[in-house]
Amino acid sequence: MTNRKALTEYVSAFTHSLVELGVSDVVISPGSRSTPLAYACMKQEGLTVYRQIDERSAAYFALGMAKASGRPVMLLCTSGTAAANYFPAVIEAYYARVPLIVVTADRPHELREVGAPQAINQVNLFGAHVKWATDLPMPETENQLAFLSRHLHRSVQSASSEPKGPVHVNVPFREPLRIDFEQAYESLGEIAHFGGEMALSPSSQEFLKNLMKKEKGLLIVGEMTAPMPVEFWSFIQQLDWPVLADPLSNLRGNVPPEAKHLIIDSYDALLKNEAFKKEATPEAVIRIGPQPVSKPLSLFLAGVKPKVYVVFDESPMLRDAQSLATHHIQSSAAGLWQLPLEVKQASSYREKWTAASELYWKAVNSHCKEELDEGVLAKVFFDKLEACDLIVGSSMPIRDVDTFFNTTERDVMIYANRGANGIDGVVSTAFGVQAAKRRPAYLFIGDLSFLHDMNGLIASKMQPTDLTIVIMNNDGGGIFSYLPQSQEERHFEDLFGTPTGLTFSDAAKMYDAQYAAVETAEQLAQALDQPKDKAVKIIEVFTDRQHNVATHRKLWSRLDGELAKQ
Repeated sequence: MTNRKALTEYVSAFTHSLVELGVSDVVISPGSRSTPLAYACMKQEGLTVYRQIDERSAAYFALGMAKASGRPVMLLCTSGTAAANYFPAVIEAYYARVPLIVVTADRPHELREVGAPQAINQVNLFGAHVKWATDLPMPETENQLAFLSRHLHRSVQSASSEPKGPVHVNVPFREPLRIDFEQAYESLGEIAHFGGEMALSPSSQEFLKNLMKKEKGLLIVGEMTAPMPVEFWSFIQQLDWPVLADPLSNLRGNVPPEAKHLIIDSYDALLKNEAFKKEATPEAVIRIGPQPVSKPLSLFLAGVKPKVYVVFDESPMLRDAQSLATHHIQSSAAGLWQLPLEVKQASSYREKWTAASELYWKAVNSHCKEELDEGVLAKVFFDKLEACDLIVGSSMPIRDVDTFFNTTERDVMIYANRGANGIDGVVSTAFGVQAAKRRPAYLFIGDLSFLHDMNGLIASKMQPTDLTIVIMNNDGGGIFSYLPQSQEERHFEDLFGTPTGLTFSDAAKMYDAQYAAVETAEQLAQALDQPKDKAVKIIEVFTDRQHNVATHRKLWSRLDGELAKQ
């Protein structure tokens, strides 16, 4: 067997195995050492190839795809610092439990640590931030293809099993790097895999049925990347507990009218009110998914220390940053809404939450008629959305969603990178979500976060997309104006405000994006209504950081007044 035939056989076995294991998407960045696998991906039936020049952006693109689809996505790059540029997205994927197959091409063993160009130590490059890592053998005239197949099987199953996350496959190649496109591939046969179901045990079922008889209970739902089934909505109506829905729970869109009163989307604001907090103390809490974004909720729970705090987590790696959990149920939460519940009288505790939430939205509507700030503009944007995916940046954008996105029957799914809560890579994540869902997507992002990943816009030149980007440009880091360091004026702007004075009309022109600059609610509504004639549409909304803080505080004061009347 010639070296070229052996190389072709190896990379063909590689891509065929991944497709057989359910991997259907790969994101590739250009580079020499990855040539054999890149060619194999292009010729592989059942594998869709996406391209992104910048490896950091490519990794976030794949992250967005995997987050939205729930399926592992393959990443492929050349050797050297190209692989290191994956690191931020790998960290996010690890903590957000997103399945990625990170494949890095490498120099052969004789070119490692001898001063060869584009050669770094890539073995275990991502350290503790991947679930598993392997350094594969090089292609050779007597390939051990069964060994290769089993390592790829382990990679995909490791990435896809709870807790989901990234795996790293390092693949060394020796020159020459060309393959034979005409060479046929004979299937090796794949390993049949049967995953175990994580069902509720009989003892946990009995415990939960008794617990859910309590009147003063809270059901807290953190990030969920897929819609809830019909059974969930019937379950919460029988349970009649307040459902505190994180903006990433995806319980604020597609809500059946008969269940809307149970979804409390205003708890972040309500739990800033001391009087309400005293009346809202629960007897029991059940949490599904990770801890929500809201800091007032975290402070509230830490303060009341519920006697029973149940956390559903399919992983043994329990997410309990405040050490409040009294029970960890290592199971899919789907078993919860299969439990039979006794008929209960209407809960006065739940009714108190519902009434307070209605007062909150009354205060918000009055506020929006009288004020103009970032939050008011955000609400104009949210109220316009129809049948789409909304990707949200960290810092202020996700908090504006928490504050101003009202529960709706409209089909809006919300995504964000809250594993490590970074502001980098958000533009590319949005392109990845849109590629996976293949319907209109909107990105809601701040000016600094947009700057971090402006390179991500090149994705629109590589493959079809449909993305509208709304940039809240308050000329700096708006979140810091709400934090304690804002009280110290010395060096605040230099260290935290970090104004750049930049606007993005020229960036839109460079990437051939449709562009509009707005300052008022009316202008924003018109820009959103303007027909989209480019793959990417950028709406830059100009606001003032100091004014935003002042008007937000007015809203909290208005809410305090409404709650005092209750």
